[in-house]
Amino acid sequence: MDGVIYKGAEPIPGAVEFINGLKEKGFPFLFLTNNSQRTSRDVCYKLLKMGFNVTDEDIFTCAMATARYLASKTPQGTAYVIGEGGLLTELHKAGYSIVDDHPDYVVIGEGRTIMLESVDKAINMIMKGSKLIATNLDPNCPVANGKYRAGCGAFVAMIEVATGKKAFSVGKPSPVMMRMARKTLDLTTDDTVMIGDTMSTDILGAGSMGFTTVLTLSGVTQENDLDGFGYAPDFIVKSIKDLLNEELFEKVIEKHSEKEFMFS
Repeated sequence: MDGVIYKGAEPIPGAVEFINGLKEKGFPFLFLTNNSQRTSRDVCYKLLKMGFNVTDEDIFTCAMATARYLASKTPQGTAYVIGEGGLLTELHKAGYSIVDDHPDYVVIGEGRTIMLESVDKAINMIMKGSKLIATNLDPNCPVANGKYRAGCGAFVAMIEVATGKKAFSVGKPSPVMMRMARKTLDLTTDDTVMIGDTMSTDILGAGSMGFTTVLTLSGVTQENDLDGFGYAPDFIVKSIKDLLNEELFEKVIEKHSEKEFMFS
């Protein structure tokens, strides 16, 4: 979402008009985020403050995808969690108990207060048979003023090296999250458009699923980065504001009579 519809606390020019226009025209959409820290309600509140006409149901987080995936594999299971409120909330909603010993899964999400003591606990649990799950494998996350902080993937990598076990990741670009989001909107593959700013997650994941992909150059990936990838988006725009152009918008949806949108 950061880099596509807003930067920090400010909406990207044209984003509010575009999203609210989709709502008015009856185009279903979802916001997809690989940030597991906040609940969908928290994310919705931030968007509402910026002027977006959205509800909690318009938000789909990697924490939601992770909890639903685990519940489908091990109903009423147990987890040791390194993460924050958004992830804990979704696991509880899915019927999971959070424990400190012998969990079915060790689940790693974003966190600003991750302690080495918690990491050591996780390592020992995994060595004794608990399965390692990552909400996402993003190595870093953008923050204000063009800076970055360590992402979930950085912490997961440390645990993978220490245990010799590879994590299963549910967040973008995993087909697990992409498929769940599509089904949440009750779509077919052909009826889905992904608009994102990151080639290695948004465009890779959506393109692998057969969705129409739109890369915005207002965030992570820049035009001079594209030669480094063996795949390409269907459309490239400077920012979401370009999609206010009716001619371009029609080109994006012209393959089918109706399209649904997901924003990353």
